[in-house]
Amino acid sequence: MCGRYSLTSPGELVAEVFGLGDFPELEPRYNIAPTQEAAVVRVLSERDARHLDRPGDAGRRTLGLLRWGLIPSWADDPGIGNRIINSRAESAADKPAFRQSFERRRCLVATDGFYEWKPEDGGKQPYRIHRADGRPFALAGLWDRWWQAPRQPVDSFTILTVDAAPGFAHIHDRMPAVLAPEAFDAWLDPNGHDRAALLALLRPHEEALEAYPVSKAVNDPANDLPECTERLLEHPRYGLFTEV
Repeated sequence: MCGRYSLTSPGELVAEVFGLGDFPELEPRYNIAPTQEAAVVRVLSERDARHLDRPGDAGRRTLGLLRWGLIPSWADDPGIGNRIINSRAESAADKPAFRQSFERRRCLVATDGFYEWKPEDGGKQPYRIHRADGRPFALAGLWDRWWQAPRQPVDSFTILTVDAAPGFAHIHDRMPAVLAPEAFDAWLDPNGHDRAALLALLRPHEEALEAYPVSKAVNDPANDLPECTERLLEHPRYGLFTEV
């Protein structure tokens, strides 16, 4: 499960990590929540680029702001997207809500940290999982287009999850599928249909990642503040977490 994440890195660094030709202008986001728009990297097929009136974008990596919470193209009610913020990687290729997207609409969700909640003392303590060097990285995602009205498409996405890597299983039993840079081309290729090869890219990942506790301010999606990403330390006497 992934219910919150951040992207505070400057556009120049995001462009470098994701191999973008343009530097996107991105406002720092400390607490991205479902139903909000967030940065997603795609390679559009010729058909999708044409439908978006962007034929020049076909076949190249582009970054766009998509709604978090996938609305399948066949949906009658866009509210279904509020419940489809995550999809289990093990079954995404076969479920009706994701099957077509897995086939030809895969994407990279840009982040520099995601949050998971660990049951502690009768409550849940949020932890932030990020790269030790602070650089942005990619979560495996799927996207789809739902037509609200003629010529008014809504593009949305979901984050794929896998079993948690051993180093993070004590926090939560699931985690987003993190993709290494060498997997970007295969995952983004709208003409790549080797299901077994694609599924093999979705595995537990903990290389270069670390976790630390953060303030429960992240629980409220209205709190899109730097405090959400700040590390908490354990109080030596009371065992309580206090902000650095």
